[in-house]
Amino acid sequence: MELGRLEYLQALVTEFQVTDSTGNKRRCSVALTMSSVSSHSRPFSLAEAKEQVLANLANFAYDPSNYEYLRQLQVLDLFLDMLTEDNETLVEFAMGGLCNLCLDKTNKEYILEANGVEPIINCLSSSNEETVVSAVTTLMFLTTPRSRAQTTALPVVECMLRFSLSANTRLSNLASIFLQDYCSPLQVEEARNLSKHTAVGIPLPKD
Repeated sequence: MELGRLEYLQALVTEFQVTDSTGNKRRCSVALTMSSVSSHSRPFSLAEAKEQVLANLANFAYDPSNYEYLRQLQVLDLFLDMLTEDNETLVEFAMGGLCNLCLDKTNKEYILEANGVEPIINCLSSSNEETVVSAVTTLMFLTTPRSRAQTTALPVVECMLRFSLSANTRLSNLASIFLQDYCSPLQVEEARNLSKHTAVGIPLPKD
């Protein structure tokens, strides 16, 4: 990395989020400077360029030495904002980035204070397996005595019960851990009883 770490991350954020003259629409410069983009066999579309940059930011979120810089650059807010995008790929990378970040206590508290649990719960309904797996894992990491009522709310527990019955072993195992380690037997029983009386639930992700 030729540039300093902060400067490089700042360049990524700048590439991703540039406000147009109306002040209410994001666009991404197609003049990306990363070698991975310049070596691409064809020009990137606007959506692909945004996906590429967000994927890079999510990967940098894996390294604890970047946490302070990412907070300084408000990347946590950027990831949270992307959870409501229609583009499933952007949602996947944003959810993966948050999953990488929330092991850190400061990042965890920031996400909780930013009311990040609700949009993360909404990601449980994604048809993208990676998004759902990251969302379940993130809810585990975000569960504290203070946040437990929200991260293990009845609809979430009911969802985990359904996931635990999935033919997708990866998802079913993760959901089973959630139910065993983060939910009380009473919560599980209540969710199980609710499931018997309703046919509507969070759909399983596509395999």
